[in-house]
Amino acid sequence: MNFNIKSIVFDLGGVLIDWNPNYVYEKVFNGDQHKMNWFYENICTMDWNENQDAGYPLSKATEEKVEEFPEFEDIIRMYYGRWEEMLGDQIQGTVDILEKLILDKKHNIYALTNWSAETFPKALEKFEFLKWFEGIIVSGEEKTRKPFKKIYDITINRFNLEPSETLFIDDNLRNIKGAKKIGINTIHFSSPDKLKAELNNYL
Repeated sequence: MNFNIKSIVFDLGGVLIDWNPNYVYEKVFNGDQHKMNWFYENICTMDWNENQDAGYPLSKATEEKVEEFPEFEDIIRMYYGRWEEMLGDQIQGTVDILEKLILDKKHNIYALTNWSAETFPKALEKFEFLKWFEGIIVSGEEKTRKPFKKIYDITINRFNLEPSETLFIDDNLRNIKGAKKIGINTIHFSSPDKLKAELNNYL
């Protein structure tokens, strides 16, 4: 099958940036995986965090969660209070791929990320490569997030993209399915090496 890819859209967390709350909570729970997983599944859940990625204020979310689980107050406050410690390094293999695509100047390169508008400026300070993109859609600024159709429509319209000529790279299968629904080509990211191989199928 022949593709005429003109634009490539990268996810950030898990593809180009290593973000993991374990960097804080493994110390808090003294490496007890069972307790840590219980905390993620019952207190500071992924759904809860994603609500902030869609624009909900971090302070309000924290206070509501503390009110709901007062016995976990200190640990809950660490989630955003120590958020910068959860921000790991760039995923160098993918950054190398991104750099080559930028230097080749054959495609327009953008980013689409589920990220709180309140914490994203800290990522901009830390990672120089974020300045390479022609544009970045940050979910928290748009008050919606992947995998909802609205954020893909925003991306397509803002950057004047044609879905069939666009390639979207994300590590979350749910987000990949959301992009596919509106006709965007996709790569489900698992590692830089696999990404390099799969890009050859499209470019």
